[in-house]
Amino acid sequence: MKPILQLESARLVLRQWRDEDLPEFAAMSADPQVMRYFPALLTRLESAALIGRVRGHFNEYGFGLWALERKDTGAFIGFTGLSHVNFEAPFTPAVEIGWRLARRHWGLGFASEAAWTSLRVAFGQLGLEEVVSFTAQCNLPSEKVMQAIGMQRDPRGDFDHPRLPAGHELQRHVLYRIDRDEWRHTLHG
Repeated sequence: MKPILQLESARLVLRQWRDEDLPEFAAMSADPQVMRYFPALLTRLESAALIGRVRGHFNEYGFGLWALERKDTGAFIGFTGLSHVNFEAPFTPAVEIGWRLARRHWGLGFASEAAWTSLRVAFGQLGLEEVVSFTAQCNLPSEKVMQAIGMQRDPRGDFDHPRLPAGHELQRHVLYRIDRDEWRHTLHG
């Protein structure tokens, strides 16, 4: 399949990562507020490695976590996109939708807008049957985005993240799902 390298929404460009995105991404990944629902802040080197893994996912599957750019300013503001879940859980194999935005771009609807665009690709161009999303059960802002894009909580699917140690405050995760029919219904509501 030909890689899906760029998408557009009303206010955003979802595009391939550029080397010049690293400083902003590293700053975002070192922000304790942005990373409060993740186990640790990322160093610049870890941020660069994550970009490398995202690029590898695009090379392997033709889609991934797109860098987000505001159309009005050209600013890099984070990422949103689709990726194969890279750990074993009762709901895998699966493709997840995820997002992370720099703090100054929160509360403007960018995560939901980019996520809608990603779901359009998932169910349209990629022909996926289902997309999942998950987060630490204390991450209510991320759950609100999941709900805003029509995803439904699957309480039976909630799980302890296998990459976090037993008893870690972020170990328990909630699972959301949306399938192609639910997405279509949400579109035409």
